[in-house]
Formats: sequence, C-alpha cells, structure tokens
Amino acid sequence: MKKNVLLETSARHLHVSREALDALFGEGYELTPKKDLSQPGQFSCEERVQVIGPKSSFPAVSILGPIRSATQVELSATDARSIGVTAPVRESGDIEDSGACKLVGPKGSYDLDVGVIIAKRHIHMTPVDAQRLGLKDKQIVKVKAGSEQRALIFDEVVVRVHENFSLAMHIDTDESNAAGILPGTYGEIIE
Repeated sequence: MKKNVLLETSARHLHVSREALDALFGEGYELTPKKDLSQPGQFSCEERVQVIGPKSSFPAVSILGPIRSATQVELSATDARSIGVTAPVRESGDIEDSGACKLVGPKGSYDLDVGVIIAKRHIHMTPVDAQRLGLKDKQIVKVKAGSEQRALIFDEVVVRVHENFSLAMHIDTDESNAAGILPGTYGEIIE
C-alpha cells in the first residue's frame, strides 16, 4: 500500500502571543481571520507586521491565528540569511535558544529575544491516519516527493499525531522550490 500525503508549502509567517499582539496593534486587539488553513482551527489573518533582522527586513509578514502562548516567527533558511538572523531548524513551539528579531506593527514594536526558527519538516495526521499508515507520533520518516525533473527524498520528517490535525505534510519555500512542488502535489511516505 502506498502511503501518500498532500504536500503543503508554508511560506514565512508568525504566530503571536497576547502580549505581542497588544504591543503591535494596541491593547485588546483581536486578529481578523482572512482564510482558513488546512489544519482545523488555524487561519491566516488580515494583519501583517514588519520583521526586522540585523541586515534587512520583510515589510509585511502574515500572522497566523489563533493567538498562541508564545510568539514565533517561521522563516526559510534563505529568508533568515537574507535578514541576518541565525535561526535553528526546530519543531513548532521549540523556541529555546532560537533566533531574535524585531517586530513592528501599526501601533508599536516588539523585541523578540527568542522565537525565530526554520520549521522542521513535518506531517500532521489524526490517530486514525496514523493507525492506517502504521505510524506513530514523533516517528521520523522519509518522504519521496517532487516533479519528475526535480524529484527528491525528504529525510528527517517528523510525524505529528493529534485528533485535531488534518493529513498534510508541511515544508518551507526553500524545500518546495528544490523539489518543484505545485499545489495539489502528493508525496509518498517511505520508511
């Protein structure tokens, strides 16, 4: 049985805490949902902020909702280098000793001392998906993906299992471009 998974490209974005949102947009500000994402309860927002590094900046980076307990900026390796930020490859939420930057919104700024990461490639799935595919939470797998001209195997892909997830693999723009990934592309999980 082939173990196919939809590949989704995750462009640069950030998740904000209540504290950061208040600093950037004003006390008590609420995010404005723009579009639902593939993962249930997750959405892109109308709001954008400037992300400033030592060398350069991105003027309008999307916020993804809902509000989180910690602020986190997710960049590709190319993005991080271009603004001069040292960002480790990490799973979402693992921000200890990660990169720093400054965020600027319409009402103020927020110095992010830690929280800039390059997201580790991962597959979201429900417990039912995991059982059907013979996989478990935190398992590391490989995924064969890409166009015929640029096919490759992604190694070190972490499986993330939760009842509120929807089956999809997330990679950043560098990885997507390297494999020639287009919307609707599927990869094959290999072990």
